[in-house]
Amino acid sequence: MFARVWCKKEFDQHGLVTELAQCSVAYNHKKGTLRGMHYQRAPNAEVKLVRCTRGAVYDVIIDLRPASETHRQWLGMELTEGNHRTLYVPEGFAHGYITLQDDTELFYQMSEFYAPGAGAGVRWNDPVLGIEWPDVGNVMVADKDKIWPLLD
Repeated sequence: MFARVWCKKEFDQHGLVTELAQCSVAYNHKKGTLRGMHYQRAPNAEVKLVRCTRGAVYDVIIDLRPASETHRQWLGMELTEGNHRTLYVPEGFAHGYITLQDDTELFYQMSEFYAPGAGAGVRWNDPVLGIEWPDVGNVMVADKDKIWPLLD
């Protein structure tokens, strides 16, 4: 199998951000690990490309741009090592996922450098958003992700 997962020329043609500042890997040992919903505030807002290189996740993005027609709407999709999908997360969107298998790994490409002071989030189970997470049994959520603010 061979797949091009990023091409500056194609991204330019579609008006997408082509700057890459850094890449990261996230590894999760257990099925049911939930991470999110994270973003970086301006001026450190970032675009992300996310793909699953091992295992499987249900990946969710939320539009937090106040002037957007899709403000507060969410989109979820399965990313697996087998389906080879890559999710483009625009600037101004929160991002998170839940692992669907043990030993899951994600590969991130980001347009901005990580800035600890710019990190923010919204609650993964905010009733205003109504995200429909898959039933995976026991869900493990990091303490910091449990206390992100609700939108209203």
